[in-house]
Amino acid sequence: MRRITILLTLLLTVIYTNAQTEKSIRQITQEVMERASTQYINMASTLEKGKMPRSFSKNRLITSDIYWWCSGFYPGTLWYLYEYTGSENIKKLAHTYTEKLAPLQFLKTDHDIGFQLFCSYGNGYRLTGNKEYLNILHNGAMSLATRFNPVIGSIRSWDSSRDKWKFPVIIDNMMNLELLIWIGNQYNDPYLKTVAITHANTTMKNHFRPDYSTYHLVDYDPENGKIIKKQTVQGYNDNSKWARGQAWALYGFTMMYRTTHSSRYLEQAQSIADMLIPLLPSDGIPYWDFDSPDIPNDLRDASAGAIMASALVELSEYLPEKKIHYQSIAERQLRTLSSPEYLAASNTNGNFILKHSVGHKPMKGEVDVPLTYADYYFIEALIRMNNLEKQE
Repeated sequence: MRRITILLTLLLTVIYTNAQTEKSIRQITQEVMERASTQYINMASTLEKGKMPRSFSKNRLITSDIYWWCSGFYPGTLWYLYEYTGSENIKKLAHTYTEKLAPLQFLKTDHDIGFQLFCSYGNGYRLTGNKEYLNILHNGAMSLATRFNPVIGSIRSWDSSRDKWKFPVIIDNMMNLELLIWIGNQYNDPYLKTVAITHANTTMKNHFRPDYSTYHLVDYDPENGKIIKKQTVQGYNDNSKWARGQAWALYGFTMMYRTTHSSRYLEQAQSIADMLIPLLPSDGIPYWDFDSPDIPNDLRDASAGAIMASALVELSEYLPEKKIHYQSIAERQLRTLSSPEYLAASNTNGNFILKHSVGHKPMKGEVDVPLTYADYYFIEALIRMNNLEKQE
């Protein structure tokens, strides 16, 4: 019976995918945005006061307080949905949930300020010009910069109370650098930009293997800057290609090229993309770790696919000779994520948009569930791809 169910699901997915190929990205985006808007409006009615959505498991909505690293993704997605739809109702929700994050601007024990504030307040400022948002972003950037160690040349990621690491730096931290560079430009503060560029350069030097795959974590001695060890905490093993880590790297160095125009970052991003693309399954959605011994029977990670798609759309604009290739891969990923296999039906999935993401499989945390950052980068990628269609 289970085999028959699986075969029927695959058949329906193939039929739907074939139908999807006849639609333009603009049509697919319209359909997804309508459903996503309904889901995210409904989600607000299910949230307890002071809580942010985190995931959905065993028919239960999993929430967090504002200090969880993902707290900026729900308001950030609301801002993207407002950008696309122009809905005043969604704009109001985006503002309400963004303002809840204000205490984070002075937090100096968290490297995820970029995720938390730039996705929320950053998109809000971009779309509304609210000066209060700009001030909060400035304070947040200044707080984040206090975690920079000039001896190492990096921003500390985790404050470990478990004595596992002395000065851990994870590849995810690349995503927090945009806040520093953007605020540095807004306030003519070269120090913030120097911190971001130095961190990116240190990461490029120490996180990557010869094939341009990345470790998840590098631990340093804060006294002399020497490397203690390299690990992949959330992947299959220390030397494996954890999919979301590779996606953070691709997105991060693409962003660094956009914000600095340094060719070395463009070369790094292209090398990462050219390493990743041949590893993808035919539908474009990566397995949670490219080196899992259980492939092809292991879990996919929709979040990694969404992040990669968004990065590839942007990267394609900087490399004319790769434009068609990168956009075709991103389009394949977005069409797959928009299929019933990954896109949740209305009033299901805890009102999240995407199914089938993997958070921390080795620790059995958030495995094969919806995640807020998967939704965020999926909607961002669709908007980016849709905007390309408008330009052509």
